[in-house]
Amino acid sequence: MDYIQAIWLALLQGLTEFLPISSSAHLILLPELAGWVDQGVAFDVAVHVGTLMAVVLYYRQELSLIIKDWLGSLTGKSATEHSRLAWHVVIGTLPAIGAGLIFVVVDGLSEHVRSALIIAATTIIFGLLLWLAQMLASENRNIRSMNWVDALIIGVFQAIAFIPGTSRSGITITAGLLIGLERKAAARFSFLLSIPLIVLAGLSNTLKLLESSQPVHWDIMALGVFVSALVAYITIGWFLKFLDKVGLVPFVIYRLLLGGFLIYMFL
Repeated sequence: MDYIQAIWLALLQGLTEFLPISSSAHLILLPELAGWVDQGVAFDVAVHVGTLMAVVLYYRQELSLIIKDWLGSLTGKSATEHSRLAWHVVIGTLPAIGAGLIFVVVDGLSEHVRSALIIAATTIIFGLLLWLAQMLASENRNIRSMNWVDALIIGVFQAIAFIPGTSRSGITITAGLLIGLERKAAARFSFLLSIPLIVLAGLSNTLKLLESSQPVHWDIMALGVFVSALVAYITIGWFLKFLDKVGLVPFVIYRLLLGGFLIYMFL
């Protein structure tokens, strides 16, 4: 993989990670459509780390309060809004950890699901589910009204996102809408919920790269992290404003068109 390919993939990751259209699917599809060699899971995780840096930077003030109050709750201090939110993120992460272990244990599963037709199916199915969730959404709850059951439900939905084309942000926002959260509240919890999962994936991937006997192009990895972080930071603010004014229907339409295109191209 050269620098040009790395930049394009990082731009794509930064743009799509927090939009409900599946960044993983786009990272798989672009090399296939462009005739590039697949960059592999390691680079995909690297650019996900870039988007992690973006969301941490965007929510840095809130995250400092969340971490402070969560640590306080471990020492017996009274629960606060921020400590409860931290525990909800922890609970919501558990199902995804279980799903991730399955993908680690089952040899070749990660590569098997990197299929254009699987992506086409999940893009359409979960796009329709997103549309249904918006149509049925009461949006009468904010993030402070969440309880541990709500967090677990969203976490179970997030675990499905290991299948490319599902969209981690899309499926968690869908779950948030189905339990009555406002659109921006569902998106905010989705962004916070991405943090521990990407941290774990990044650490796991870094250890594998350090132990690998194959040469690792750290310069290309670093470039991917930087570009995806910059683009993702800009995208987060834009998406929250767009979500508030327009909603999710344009993303549903895009998913249906993309799914139909993939079926036409690869069936």
